[in-house]
Amino acid sequence: MIFHSSVETFYFLLPLAGFIVGLFGTMLGGGGGFFFLPLLTLVFGVPAQTAVITSLVATLPIALVGTSGHYQKGNVNTRMGMVFSVAGIIGAILGATLSSSVSAEQLKVSFGIYSILIAANMLIGSIRNRNIDKDTINENKRIGLQERLKASVFGLSAGMITGSFGTSGTAPILAGLFSMKLSVKKVVGTSLLVVLINTLVAVGAHFFIGKIDLTLVAFLSSGSVLGAFLGPVLLAKTKIGKSESKIKYIYALVIVGIGVAMILG
Repeated sequence: MIFHSSVETFYFLLPLAGFIVGLFGTMLGGGGGFFFLPLLTLVFGVPAQTAVITSLVATLPIALVGTSGHYQKGNVNTRMGMVFSVAGIIGAILGATLSSSVSAEQLKVSFGIYSILIAANMLIGSIRNRNIDKDTINENKRIGLQERLKASVFGLSAGMITGSFGTSGTAPILAGLFSMKLSVKKVVGTSLLVVLINTLVAVGAHFFIGKIDLTLVAFLSSGSVLGAFLGPVLLAKTKIGKSESKIKYIYALVIVGIGVAMILG
């Protein structure tokens, strides 16, 4: 169901919130879905059912603009992204079906626990690979059966998270792409491509069971699109180099924080 809510005073804070989410979403590869949902429910008191589908719709322009910007700068591994996305589409449909059979509280707690497990996987993988010579990594190498199977597992998980919780499924996408030993910038750009495809499918799956508040979407998107334009530009000017491991740790800590907030919220 599509509707317009009456404009409340706090709505005028949403463009700023959208800008921040759009900026960091396109710099970290998450698309913003992780932040929109707790922002709408915990801060602004939007009903959970409305927040889920509204979050998905508001994530679309960020993912679209961010993917385009990163693609132009060569930060998108399209072959790897497609492997993740094929499984992600299936997962998104399954997740949307699953979400109708469990309570909102069960979904929140499950999502929080899953996020913490994914963060642990990222940390363990980073520690194991910290001594790998980056010069030996060929990001254009042929994607073998083992890589396809691994990408499909992470992609399916990401799609199910997106379909079930209305978020972008960033955690398994980032964990899976990092396990493929891509550079941070390629991880960010490719992640946004997968988020875009998964979110499109999830929006379609949730369209008939959710309530889309176009007023909220308009206010959020007015700021998030600008942030999404700036994110890839700022990331391109950032020299990462030896800081990749630290960035992975930061990703993991952010994911843990979100997981804890969902469990306690």
